[in-house]
Amino acid sequence: MTRPVSPLLPVQFSTEVAAARDRGAPIVALESTIITHGMPYPGNLNMARSVERIIREEGAIPATIAVIDGVLHIGLEDKELETLAQTQGAMKLSRADLAFAIAERRTGATTVAATMIGAARAGIKVFATGGIGGVHRKAEETFDISADLDELSRTGVIVVCAGAKAILDIPKTLEVLETRGVPVVTYDSPVFPAFWSRDSGIKSPLTLNSPAAIANFQKVRDQLGIDGGMLIANPVPEADEIEREEMEIYIARALDNAERDEIAGKAVTPYLLDSLFHLTDGRSLKTNIALVENNARLAAEIAVALVD
Repeated sequence: MTRPVSPLLPVQFSTEVAAARDRGAPIVALESTIITHGMPYPGNLNMARSVERIIREEGAIPATIAVIDGVLHIGLEDKELETLAQTQGAMKLSRADLAFAIAERRTGATTVAATMIGAARAGIKVFATGGIGGVHRKAEETFDISADLDELSRTGVIVVCAGAKAILDIPKTLEVLETRGVPVVTYDSPVFPAFWSRDSGIKSPLTLNSPAAIANFQKVRDQLGIDGGMLIANPVPEADEIEREEMEIYIARALDNAERDEIAGKAVTPYLLDSLFHLTDGRSLKTNIALVENNARLAAEIAVALVD
């Protein structure tokens, strides 16, 4: 049974997360849009359970974040996770509409930005996701830039990902993160990854080679009073990657399809991901699952190191 934690804001912690908070155990936040918007049922449920299991195996507690009937959930019971995996029409929540969903008692899945807000409110320091949003290609015409970048600059959560989604303009995304003062650290590699691919062709701003070093970096930032988040880019395992040159061919086709079909706004990313699934005969989804699981493992190791 879940426990309400605020007399003002409708928030609930799962039993497991509440117990972890009470004893000061490491916790890793997880987004929920990958469940509601990332893949169909039951694959989405199997993936979510696998990611949570990996985090537990590494000594931390998973906290999948979502809004259900206007209640902000920090961690889901297994039955709630199964119900969310089958929910149709859930909102896709970012900073702009997280409070709206709560106020209007709606159900919505959290993106990177909204998950960071929920995690920070719950005192969770580490969050594992697939890839962050960023500056879209042709943003100089569309002004399509993800709220994830501003959230990273203001909300003190370590975000572990496989880099920015390769459908984006990665150089411009890194430039915005630098301008916002967000540390970008690639784990155990000198080059920044490109989601499905280990190498974006761009040198990483910073590199660290152990979870303990990442945790120590964050502790020094805290001591200096530096606020905002940190981005940890974790390259997809080599056995699961689709190399950048091949992936760029598929991305170009997907972008052409999106322009032809006049896709815009929040619909762009889900449309492109679906197009890439079909163009790659399902390989992009297989790689996506592998990188999320890989990120969950590293995030749990960092969370454990932070409490040591």
